[in-house]
Amino acid sequence: MNFQHRKRLILQTLEQAGTADVHELALLLQTSDMTVRRDLIELAGQGLLYRTRGGAMRLDLANNPVRFENKVAQRVEQKTHIARLAADTLTDGDSVFLDCGSTVFQVCQFIRHKRIQVITNSLPVVAELIGSVVKVNLVGGELDAGRQAVHGLMADWHMRQYRATRAFIGVDGVSVANGLSANSEYEASTALAMAQQATHTYLLCDSSKLEKNSYFHFAPLSLVQTLITDVEAPPALIDAYQAAGLTVLV
Repeated sequence: MNFQHRKRLILQTLEQAGTADVHELALLLQTSDMTVRRDLIELAGQGLLYRTRGGAMRLDLANNPVRFENKVAQRVEQKTHIARLAADTLTDGDSVFLDCGSTVFQVCQFIRHKRIQVITNSLPVVAELIGSVVKVNLVGGELDAGRQAVHGLMADWHMRQYRATRAFIGVDGVSVANGLSANSEYEASTALAMAQQATHTYLLCDSSKLEKNSYFHFAPLSLVQTLITDVEAPPALIDAYQAAGLTVLV
């Protein structure tokens, strides 16, 4: 496959998924990781993409990579599927932590009728659940306007005053070897605080994030008990996560 053909497929992949890692692109292009790295350097030099640690990112996301509206617009069908599975685990009387992830946000549409207690640091979650039967506890702390979420030491302290039957958290990457990773320490600290205060923690993660390693590794797989992903996850990967001790819902 020549460079122009690889270029078209790389840019097409980024247009659809937003981000991609080197190994994922190498499998798609049926070439070596080294060739993909050279291609990404060339395309970044042409101003067509943004290089990241281990891969590449679509330019519009690189200009503002953590804005909530950017994340929530990606892979909507897969996130909705995951959110429906997550919501089905909740029954009246449950209490649940919901973090500020874009996949976790999709859960809101399926729980408005449930008589449950939600503890969240996400302003979009609060806005979505206002007027529903759900009781909402908004975490206090420092506001991240781009992420539309509350973070910081006071937010972590607030979350540690509560216990919940479940926690729904998201990550920017997860792998069997390296565990959970995030794009910021703030998001990592939120996930840790919620998981530590919940009886059962669910990782809501679409298949594009499986076997990806993001900027900051913050916890082993054992932080969570159940992985909820979408039907695009390869069966071999599902087996690997189950072998590592997770329950996997697809």
